Amino acid sequence: MSQIKLLVGLGNPESQYGLTRHNAGFWLLNLLAEQHNLVWKADQKFKAEITTLYSSHSGIEKFWLMKPSLYMNESGTSVSSFCFFYKIKAEEVLIVHDELDLKPGMLRMKKGGSNAGHRGIKDIQKKLGVGDFWRLRLGIGHPRTAESHIKDVSDYVLSKPSESDKINIDRVINACQKNILNLLNCDINDVQNDLNKET
Repeated sequence: MSQIKLLVGLGNPESQYGLTRHNAGFWLLNLLAEQHNLVWKADQKFKAEITTLYSSHSGIEKFWLMKPSLYMNESGTSVSSFCFFYKIKAEEVLIVHDELDLKPGMLRMKKGGSNAGHRGIKDIQKKLGVGDFWRLRLGIGHPRTAESHIKDVSDYVLSKPSESDKINIDRVINACQKNILNLLNCDINDVQNDLNKET
């Protein structure tokens, strides 16, 4: 049974971009850390903030949580160096990231696939040398369909969501928490099915 060993949230440096749509991956990891009283530690070797979450059942099974400290398009540097050092396979990695092609409040978990222009995913694929890692895609909507005056994709992902969009994104992040924890104890395909039923 394949098991997730590394859970990565994607985003840009939080001091400047913490509330923007592109940082949705960080939002989920921050919530997990808060709910389980985890402490983030800056690791210069991997250029990331890292903490560890243990199974509530045994206290033995664990996975690492990572927030790369670099900009989004350099995320692969942190992920690849960590995976190579700890001998973590691509299929043991779950990347949590924002997704333009899903409406706010929707999520989908999948393995592999196209990066669809997402620069964080593209860099991870390039630096890992493979693309068959797991992805949890958090919908943020697309500027062409959103009720927004911003139409440029880059400007859109680097801006704050509307109040209603943020409520929908937060709702699905909260709802999927328990299923994320099941990654420590359950078959990953079962967890995928449960997560995809959330919306």
